[in-house]
Order: sequence, then C-alpha cells, then structure tokens
Amino acid sequence: MIIEAKNLWKVYENEGTKTEALRGVSFSIKKGEFVAVMGPSGSGKSTLLHILGLLDNHTDGSYHFSGKDVNSYNQEQIAKLRNHKVGFVFQAFNLLPHETVIQNVKLPLMYSDIPESKWDEMAEKAVIAVGLEHRMHHEAVQLSGGEKQRVAIARALIHEPEIIFADEPTGNLDSKSGQAIIEIIQKLNIKHGHTIILITHETYMAEYAERIIRLHDGQIVSCENVKNRKMGVNCYVNKPE
Repeated sequence: MIIEAKNLWKVYENEGTKTEALRGVSFSIKKGEFVAVMGPSGSGKSTLLHILGLLDNHTDGSYHFSGKDVNSYNQEQIAKLRNHKVGFVFQAFNLLPHETVIQNVKLPLMYSDIPESKWDEMAEKAVIAVGLEHRMHHEAVQLSGGEKQRVAIARALIHEPEIIFADEPTGNLDSKSGQAIIEIIQKLNIKHGHTIILITHETYMAEYAERIIRLHDGQIVSCENVKNRKMGVNCYVNKPE
C-alpha cells in the first residue's frame, strides 16, 4: 500500500474552540490506484488531501506513506518527499501569467538538485504528456481555462511523482474543458501508472475512478468499487452516530 491511514483525526483549535475536521478516518490506497473522495462542503475532503499530501499534520491516529510513518520524518525530509513523490493540481491554476508554459512547468525544478541543463527536456516531456506542445512557448495569460489546467497538470508531473492529488481540478472550467481534464487525469493513471487521489463533488468525475470514498462530517460514510459496486474495499466505514 502506498497510503495507509488508521483512525486519522484532525482537530483545529481557535480561541479555545475546537473543530473536528476529521474523526477517525481509516483507509488504504494501493500503488497505481485511482481513488475519488467525495462529500459536501465541510465534510473534510480538503483537510484529508492536505494531510495525505504532506501539507499539514494530523492530530491523532497514524499515516504511513510508502510503508513509513510520516511522523518519523523531519521537516527537511517531509519537504523533499513532497517535492519528489507528490504532485498537486488545484482548482486555481496558480500560474505565473506572463511566463510561458514551459517556464511555468519548470518552476518546481528551481527547488531541486536536478542540473539546470536537464530542465527543458523534463518540462517538454511533461507538456507533451498533457497534449499542449503546440502552446509550449505561449504565455499563461494567453491560454484558455482548460489549457491553464493542463499546464498545472504538467507542472505536477515534472518530477514524475508517485501520487497526484487533484483538488476539484475542473471547478473553474466549463463542462467540455472539464471532461478533457478528467480524461487526461485518467490517462495518467492507466497509461503512466500514477496513483491518483481526486477530490470532487461531481459524480460524473468520480465515476472515472476505481473507487469512491464518501465523507460526511469528517467521517467515511461509504466506500465502493466503481465497477462492481462492492462496498467497504480497503477502508473502514464509520458507524452512524
């Protein structure tokens, strides 16, 4: 298993008030799997993504990434792991508007120990993977919304990460562009073997995944295989309170 979460809790405290964003979440994800996480606003989807993507810490429980407890890593090791093993695609494209596609895609390499002589080759490979080679030297401001999201995906691919986290990646797109993006993400899973964790509230997008985990009020309320509708695969469903 590339991800194993056991009884995961996340509690935020603000001026003495505690908010339980995750409450005893347990599940595992195999390497190369495509999993969608669904739930209404405030269900804990983004909190879970931030913890799994090593952007935030859990309050209680355990989280193993590639077989190792993340609490055993120091901050420098966590940063290196996040930079090399994980890719992120967010609803906001987070591009530099007056930099070219290729320059935007190369940005993560500035924080790596990879020789600069290899940057262009790596970035071009990532851009080709998302079918945007014809726009490689256009500035981001000149691109459509769907093209901008393709650039964001290419940027996430630059280190050939084991896992790609996609947080509502089609939220700012029209339905046609959104369809194209989810098909690219599915291709990265099927043809290139990337593990995908997709956060979405769109059922049609979640159906592209192999498995759907549904959250409500910080707990898992269902977990099903998309193809055979088998329930409870590699996750623990919290009992209703």
